[in-house]
Amino acid sequence: MSKSLAEDLEEAFERCRDMDASLNERLQVLADAVRQLSPPFADTVDRLILRLQQSDAGTTAPQPGDPMPPFHLPDEQGHLVALTKLLDHGPVAVTFHRGHWCPYCRINTDALAKAQKDIAAEGGQVVAVMPDRQQFAAEFKSELRAPFPILTDLDNGYALSLNLAIWVGEEMERFISAAGWDVPKFQGNNSWFLPIPATFVVGQDGHVKARFVDPDYRKRMAIEDVLAALRSAH
Repeated sequence: MSKSLAEDLEEAFERCRDMDASLNERLQVLADAVRQLSPPFADTVDRLILRLQQSDAGTTAPQPGDPMPPFHLPDEQGHLVALTKLLDHGPVAVTFHRGHWCPYCRINTDALAKAQKDIAAEGGQVVAVMPDRQQFAAEFKSELRAPFPILTDLDNGYALSLNLAIWVGEEMERFISAAGWDVPKFQGNNSWFLPIPATFVVGQDGHVKARFVDPDYRKRMAIEDVLAALRSAH
């Protein structure tokens, strides 16, 4: 491709990242840019999301009031992080992302990083979970100056246990590859499974207080809603 789709998408990401707007407004501007840059890509995304919605993908993930299954996952430095240990220090927003390459996940994590003072003021914490291998988790943390752990969920094992992992399908696989994103390299496998982006706010009792799960990966839990859930989780 002449000025590759990857370069165009990176420019669109940078514009949206730096906008003075809410998280979901920025995500919508990015989605509009993708549709303008590559209508076939946007149409493929629409078909994937419709398929997931019709199959009720993500609906059986933990609901408010349910216990949040515990995890032990390695962070970007290879240190094991346990949900139970995090909860010793206050409620936790557990956020799932498709990967360090996903511009929507980068904008979401950038917004969470910039809200760190407000999150800390509520006595809350954030932890990000993605299927990317450690070196890419470290790049993600560095690029976005994330002040919270970026955990590697190898082969989407934890996401699968929550019924959050989905197969992207061959059509989407082709478009993701054409955009310059080598997902098999990033994940260390050829499964083409990704987590549905989600946020679970977990109280110190280990139960889910609020959640946001949407098969449309272009939408995320509003920062204001994360803060409100952390506030009420005490």
